[in-house]
Amino acid sequence: MICALASSVCFGAASVLQAMGARAAEPGTGGGVDVALMWRVLRQWRYLAGLGMDALGFVLQIVALRTLPIYMVGAALAASLAVTAVIASRVLKARLSRVEWTAVAVVCSGLAMLALASGKEGHRDGSEALPWALLGISFGVLLLGVVGGRLPERPRALVLGLGAGFGFGVVEVAVRLIDGVDFADPAWYALLVGGGAAFILLTSALQRGSVTTATAGAVLGETIGPAIVGVAWLGDRTREGFDWLAIVGFAVAVAGSLTLARFGEAPSPAPESATL
Repeated sequence: MICALASSVCFGAASVLQAMGARAAEPGTGGGVDVALMWRVLRQWRYLAGLGMDALGFVLQIVALRTLPIYMVGAALAASLAVTAVIASRVLKARLSRVEWTAVAVVCSGLAMLALASGKEGHRDGSEALPWALLGISFGVLLLGVVGGRLPERPRALVLGLGAGFGFGVVEVAVRLIDGVDFADPAWYALLVGGGAAFILLTSALQRGSVTTATAGAVLGETIGPAIVGVAWLGDRTREGFDWLAIVGFAVAVAGSLTLARFGEAPSPAPESATL
């Protein structure tokens, strides 16, 4: 549980840094998902710092996924928005309203309920088709990026954010399925393709559309689907008699996180900080 919460702290700090770096990068031309954007944002120190925080958070996430049910880890990752809100209120001098501070408390309450209800990690491998399904979904995320990147601004941010969430969700499930280094295992390729596609889609969404909408879509995509897979196919369970508390806690944590989604929004960079 400590690793899951620590990973949410890392991801929460990274979201603001990456949004600022993406906004400071030179915009591309034309429609669609801009793959070359990744090369441009890598010139922004804030984005690089965010990637470093993401890398640390990912390592902690892997440890958590190997010891906790997916629904528990997913809710903790969604709670990274509460971390972002608190950081924004201190570092960026963003003012949180009473409703927003209440949402932070709601997220913490949801996580507390999940912690009380959570059982042990499941040890089933699921169907033999599950790794191949993950690989198919990961390529579907790329296709969703091609289609979503051509939509008008408002639906584009939601579709790209949701696609990024699906990609990160593929990573969560794939981590549970991988057992040692076996490059014949499709779960490895699902992890690589899904994670790479998720980063491309989320970076494009952060630069080209509403960060709030993109973040909300990503939260939904990376929490609900993997949680269902964990319970239905991988054997994740709650403590006996605490199913209702786990469901309520999960719903409360995600709802509070969506309320805080606007704190993925980064302030516009000053002209002199556009490039380094």
